Amino acid sequence: MSREIESHRFLDFAYQLYKTMKTNEINLVYEGEVTQDITKTFTSLTERNMAKSEESNQVQRKVFNVMVECLQNISKHADTLSDDDEEERRGIVMVSRGDESYKIITGNVIRNTKVPSLKESLEHINSLDKAGLSSLYKQQIVESTISEKGGAGLGLIDIAKKTGSKLSYQFKELNEEVSFFILTSTINRNR
Repeated sequence: MSREIESHRFLDFAYQLYKTMKTNEINLVYEGEVTQDITKTFTSLTERNMAKSEESNQVQRKVFNVMVECLQNISKHADTLSDDDEEERRGIVMVSRGDESYKIITGNVIRNTKVPSLKESLEHINSLDKAGLSSLYKQQIVESTISEKGGAGLGLIDIAKKTGSKLSYQFKELNEEVSFFILTSTINRNR
């Protein structure tokens, strides 16, 4: 294949990606290793973007806090595509702004052996109201043992508390070993 045809295909891809982002009102996208520095950069870009749109301070705070929690979940809990512990923990993060809400969409690789317990946790969190989430959060702090990666399942509970919305999720099996975990957190703009 000639270099010119390859270049043309890439430009078509870039334009289709641009159109898809515009259609779905996606403001920011990042794919790669999630580190503390990346978290700071991404949240700073999002804050600037929201400030330009004159979003309320309450909504800005919720979006910022949920985004930080989502990014921390990736940096602590993402698995790799291989058994190599030195491989980067990568993820994808997207922020979209609609007329009624912001959506923070994250995705990362997870071992298939972890899927059933994560799904059970997500279903339990989604079954609770605000008081139930607060109670579960306190219970987790008192009763749980914190894993070597940090956290005690508190991140997802905290996201549900802050958004006031159910957590939307999917698991896309990549192979017999790993799946891609997609989490969508919705923050209403009118609350």
